[in-house]
Amino acid sequence: MDLLRFSVTWDYRCPFARNVHEHLVRALDAGAPWEVTFLPFSLSQVHVPEGGTPVWEDPSKAKDLIALAAGVVVRDRYPEHFLAVHQALFAARHDEGLDLREADVVRSVLGGAGAPGEQVMTEVGEGWAQAEIRKSHEWAAGELAVFGVPTFIVDDQAVFVRLMNRPGTDAELARATIESTVALIVGRPELNEFKHTTVAH
Repeated sequence: MDLLRFSVTWDYRCPFARNVHEHLVRALDAGAPWEVTFLPFSLSQVHVPEGGTPVWEDPSKAKDLIALAAGVVVRDRYPEHFLAVHQALFAARHDEGLDLREADVVRSVLGGAGAPGEQVMTEVGEGWAQAEIRKSHEWAAGELAVFGVPTFIVDDQAVFVRLMNRPGTDAELARATIESTVALIVGRPELNEFKHTTVAH
């Protein structure tokens, strides 16, 4: 397959985002020929009532953005560590049940994944990553009606995707899963909704 270019939204709070992003990380680590843009998207903001204070302007919600902001800092400042950090933050939340609203927890996860945790958290404190989250979220929600994670964006098409499986160590499964998903988005735009009535075991 030729080079694929697409974007995928994420928030570490969502288990289905974890599933999709594990496929992405596993396949990219194995050399998948994709150009992926990882877009932060705040689930906290999604749940702000109409007319309410946006999460990025509400000091009481600042902790909700810590892990997402840390991911943005690593993505933009330490990209060589991003895939490892990305997977580690998802694992911390969903496999270990850690509270990613706590700065010390996030700092520890960053260090465990090989990133400079102290430097990353210093940049989180500067606020530019939160501004980037806002910009990304408002663009996706405003221009493409994105409402959640994980959403794949291919050209001008945005599609919310819910994968039930995780790739484990199987890079071929990961690559095939993502490529078939993107192929469906591109090749069958008339298929607006496709959902099993029961969960396969």
